[in-house]
Amino acid sequence: MTPIAYRYAAGVGLAAFALIVAGCSNGKSVDASAPPQVGVSATSASGVPAQPTEVKLAGVGDVEVTLTGPIAAKYSSATEDQKAALGKPLTGDRNAGTRESGVVFQQFQGGAIAAKNGEAGTPAYIVTGKIREAWNIPRGPDGAPAVTGNNGSAGPLGLPTSDVNVAGDLLVSTFEHGKIEFNPTTGQVAVTVNGKVVPSGV
Repeated sequence: MTPIAYRYAAGVGLAAFALIVAGCSNGKSVDASAPPQVGVSATSASGVPAQPTEVKLAGVGDVEVTLTGPIAAKYSSATEDQKAALGKPLTGDRNAGTRESGVVFQQFQGGAIAAKNGEAGTPAYIVTGKIREAWNIPRGPDGAPAVTGNNGSAGPLGLPTSDVNVAGDLLVSTFEHGKIEFNPTTGQVAVTVNGKVVPSGV
């Protein structure tokens, strides 16, 4: 009786050991393949639109305009409403190109697209309407409108860090050093630079 019980206990012990080893082995193979990381990578890749190397558009006067890099990627992923608000691209050195700082930009009839640099994957943002007008006002270092000041990305607000978004009754765009808010109902524009509200100039 004792040898049989001993053999039974040993058999159960070996079976349990085999199951534990098999369980650990399966666990290790799952960990080794790291499906959560693959899933995140796949989700990120599928969530990001393919970035075209260029987009050709008919600009003002039917002049062909070629958008490249982050500007092309942003335009191709823009909503139909954003594209309608932008309108046709403008031509000429003042309306498109690369600044000394590396900033790339394209002006349109109703807005602009700007990015920190022209490298693939750099986020670009759309600024339109009254917010774009206020951003393009030349401003002094304190943010107040000034004839001798700088505007756009070279101005005190810096580059946009968001598209124009709806926040309650307002349209809002954030920038490196502030924000611009537009109330479509009242037509009022509020500009904040470095935490201080300044005249909009619009």
